[in-house]
Amino acid sequence: MRRPVVKPEIVDFMRTEQKQLHGFLAEIENFAHAENVPVIPHETVVYFQFLLQSLQPKNILEIGTAIGFSALLMAQASPSAKITTIERNSEMADLARENFAKYDVRRQIKLLEGDAVDVLTSLSDTYDFAFMDSAKSKYIVFLPEILKRLSIGGIVVIDDVFQGGDVTLDESEIKRGQRAIYRGLRKLFEATLTNPDLTATLLPLGDGILMIRKNIASINLA
Repeated sequence: MRRPVVKPEIVDFMRTEQKQLHGFLAEIENFAHAENVPVIPHETVVYFQFLLQSLQPKNILEIGTAIGFSALLMAQASPSAKITTIERNSEMADLARENFAKYDVRRQIKLLEGDAVDVLTSLSDTYDFAFMDSAKSKYIVFLPEILKRLSIGGIVVIDDVFQGGDVTLDESEIKRGQRAIYRGLRKLFEATLTNPDLTATLLPLGDGILMIRKNIASINLA
């Protein structure tokens, strides 16, 4: 997350006045900031803690492990949950494995390395919560596979969907190198925000969050 869409003074307030992390999660968060590894910002961290402590999901799916920060955060907030997390970058996966070996004391987390398109088709479990924080242009590609494996009433949280507000612009105003992301996110919004089989909402946390609830067994995203 690089471009929060809320006023800077409000972002600063949310990041400094809300309860701070401590222990190993604070260490990983500080490492990520020092090494320029993208992790969810603090306002989203606090929201995740509230959301997951309230929902207490049993089976969580994550697309985009990075160094394992969000998976460990979810494990801490949902101590009875099993978490499957997918990462395509081998360097990130190695760092995540190190963190899981040290800090996943209840052995809640299973890391699967590979491209999410391939890994998702191999999964047979049903999940009640999913989190996507990966290639933004591929969200619309991954979502149908996630929804197939999501229980009725299950929730998907998708991070960084505003792209600093670029999603509100006409495509002609977007830099050529960013247009694949723009098109993917616009397709994601078209498929979800007014879909009669989903309940969807947008939250201005970080660079934007899209939350989706699956309301029936078979979802048509066309």
